[in-house]
Amino acid sequence: MPKATIDDLEVGGRRVLLRVDFNVPMRDGAIVDDLRIREALPTIRTLSERGARTIVVAHLGRPKGKVDESLTLRPIAQHLAASLGAGVRFAGDVGGEESQLMAAQIGIGEVGMLENVRFEPGEERNDPEFARRLAELADVYVDDAFGAAHRAHASTEGVAHLLPAVAGYLMAKELDALSSVLNNPMRPLVAIVGGAKISTKVAVVEHLLDRVDVLWIGGAMACTFYRAEGVTTGRSLVEEEEIPTARRLLDIARHTRGRLELPSDVVVTDEIKTESSTAVTRWDSIPDSGIVVDIGPESCERIAADVASAGTVVWNGPLGIYEIEAFAQGTRRVARALAGTTAYTVVGGGDLAAAVQDAGVADKIDHISTGGGATIEYLEGRTLPGVAVLMERSGTAA
Repeated sequence: MPKATIDDLEVGGRRVLLRVDFNVPMRDGAIVDDLRIREALPTIRTLSERGARTIVVAHLGRPKGKVDESLTLRPIAQHLAASLGAGVRFAGDVGGEESQLMAAQIGIGEVGMLENVRFEPGEERNDPEFARRLAELADVYVDDAFGAAHRAHASTEGVAHLLPAVAGYLMAKELDALSSVLNNPMRPLVAIVGGAKISTKVAVVEHLLDRVDVLWIGGAMACTFYRAEGVTTGRSLVEEEEIPTARRLLDIARHTRGRLELPSDVVVTDEIKTESSTAVTRWDSIPDSGIVVDIGPESCERIAADVASAGTVVWNGPLGIYEIEAFAQGTRRVARALAGTTAYTVVGGGDLAAAVQDAGVADKIDHISTGGGATIEYLEGRTLPGVAVLMERSGTAA
C-alpha cells in the first residue's frame, strides 16, 4: 500500500476527522444491512485505543444539499454506539455551531458523529469554504470511505488538501485487494462481469481484457453482445445504441490476452414477476416472447470450471435479476463456486455484495468490496480523487 495509513500517523490527543461510508440500506428507519458500518469498526476502535478524538463524517442517500429528516444519521450513530459498546456524541449539523462545540468538547478516545454531510450544498460542489469549515474541526484527516472515493466532494477530496490526510484500514484493505487483482494476480485470472447495461461496464471490460485470462459476461448486458453476434433476443433488455460497442469489444477480445465468454444457455420468462414460469434455452434460440432473466445451468457449470482452476477471481455485477428467487439461481450457483475454490476471490460491492450474503457464502469470499461505483472505476483503471489526494507513505509518522 503506497498510501500512508493511520499506522503512519500520530493520533494521540489529536482531533481526527474520519470520513466513512455509512450509506447503508434503510427500511422504515431501520438498517437493513450494516456491512459498511462493521467494516469501519477496526479503524474507529484503533483510533480510540490510541487516544484520538474521533469525529465521524458520513452521508446517507441523496438529499441534494437540503435537510431531509428521513435521511438523518441519528439512527446510524445509535447503531454505531451499540456496535462499539460505547457512547457516540451526535452533532445535528455539519461544520456549524453544534459541530464546533463537539470538536471543542470531545475527549480523548471518544467518538462523535456529524449530521448527514450531504445536507450541506457545499459538499457535492466541493466548495472550498465548506471544506475549510470541516478542516477547522480537526487536526488530521483519515479517509476510510472507499465507496465514496470516486467522488471529488468536500469531505472526500477538498478537506484532504487542508489537513494531513491518510487512509483508514478499510480504505487500505480495498486498495490492496483490488490492486492485487489488476497488478499482481495469481494466474489464471478469471473475471466475471454482470449487470443490466453494457454502457456502465464498457470501460471495465476493455480494461480487463488485456489483463485477465478469462472474462465472463452475464446479466442482461449479455443480450447486447448476442445482438452483436447477429441473433435475436426476444423482449430482453438490450441497449440498441451499444450494439456496435459490443461488436467492438468482441473484436478486441480476439486480439488480447483475455478469452471473452458469453453464457451458452439462459433462463427466460414471459413476465418479470415472482410467480412467472421460466424455461432454459440456448443463447441463439431465445423465443420472440422471451425475456432473459438469468444464466442457465450449463453456463453456471462452465463458469464454475473456470473458477475451480483459477488463481484469482474478480466478480462485479449479478448474473440475473437476483431479487426474484426464480431468477437468482445463476448468481447463487456462481457464488457457491467462488466459495468452494482455492483461488483468491474478490467480489464487487453494491447489489452483488447483497446477493452473495443472501446466498450464505459471504464468509467464504476473501474480499467483498464496500464500493459500488468506486469499485467499478478502480477496475476501469481510473484514478479515484479520494485516493489520489492521500499522503504517500514515507516511513515516518506525521
